[in-house]
Amino acid sequence: MTEQTPPPRLTLRTGEHGDAALPTFFDEVGGHEVFAGIVKRFYAAVRTDAILIEMYPKEDLEGAEQRLLMFLEQYWGGPATYSELRGHPRLRMRHTPFHINPDARDRWLTHMRAAVAEAKLAPIHEASMLDYFDRAAHAMVNTFD
Repeated sequence: MTEQTPPPRLTLRTGEHGDAALPTFFDEVGGHEVFAGIVKRFYAAVRTDAILIEMYPKEDLEGAEQRLLMFLEQYWGGPATYSELRGHPRLRMRHTPFHINPDARDRWLTHMRAAVAEAKLAPIHEASMLDYFDRAAHAMVNTFD
């Protein structure tokens, strides 16, 4: 059985690319500033991780940071900028070129969990995010070497 990343959450919007009609998870946790902080803290840790940093082209590390921010904001009900600029996320396909084994997955999760913990979200929001990250990280594993 192949693990799959769950489809992005649907957000009821006032128009095709309009504001959300109801408060979203993105809104409830504090919007852009909260997600930007999580991503910034995560990439600060990645920069010091000898295994993970090798997966990022040095000339595009800031681009990767921006793409993760846009993806997370969109996934959790914020602006649809990621899809507007890059199309469907296709997470497994986009990560196929990288050697993602259980060690890399666990390192990724360690840094993401710490970044989320520092956001000091309400317990229900933190649990929701960590559940998603756990499932997504496991789905990205593409080798056991």
